[in-house]
Amino acid sequence: METKPAEPMRRDAGISWLVSRIRPRAGRTLVGIDGVDGAGKTTFADDLAAELADSGLTVIRISLDDFLNPAEVRHAKGRTSPEGFLADSYDYQRFTDDVLEPLGSDGCGRYRAKSYDGLTETPVSPPWQVAPDAAVVVVDGLFLHRDRLRNARGRKVWDLSVWLDVPFEESVRRLAQRDGSPSDVDDPRIRRYVEGQRRYIERYRPAERADLVIDNT
Repeated sequence: METKPAEPMRRDAGISWLVSRIRPRAGRTLVGIDGVDGAGKTTFADDLAAELADSGLTVIRISLDDFLNPAEVRHAKGRTSPEGFLADSYDYQRFTDDVLEPLGSDGCGRYRAKSYDGLTETPVSPPWQVAPDAAVVVVDGLFLHRDRLRNARGRKVWDLSVWLDVPFEESVRRLAQRDGSPSDVDDPRIRRYVEGQRRYIERYRPAERADLVIDNT
């Protein structure tokens, strides 16, 4: 197996690195794009997917944000709980059943791309889709390197995974511009999210688990 790059890459070089390693692969390939809120996960995943499609590959785009738990589960530990944000935000069982298992290299290919609408806070059951035997599945989301997303042998489920490295001060600034949220990383109104993600980084060390680290500041 090729050695992981020793230093973080810039985003364009990182996308080229990923494309060069994905194209020769046979069957389906699961690619996870991880990072804190505001790190640029969706944009990076979309750009990678476009590059892969331009090279002639079939690409399936999935977002973990479409597999939220219902609000009563997400806030079961309290609406300000950082541990609740880390532990209870996502329905990993449904994500595994509908995405990871069917779209893995040995999966049947019959998948669903969404289980929950966060805007309306309602469960959804879109029609099943069937992926071709050769496809690249690009998933963006928080907490993609946590232990819940490891196989029975303790290895991460991703064939390739990325950690987008962005300081909290910058990611919070971006979120403030995008969503109107507080711009101060120490603001108590966003403590649940910032502290929950800090715990994730300290507990699971995603930069070490990822195959590639991107400086996306």
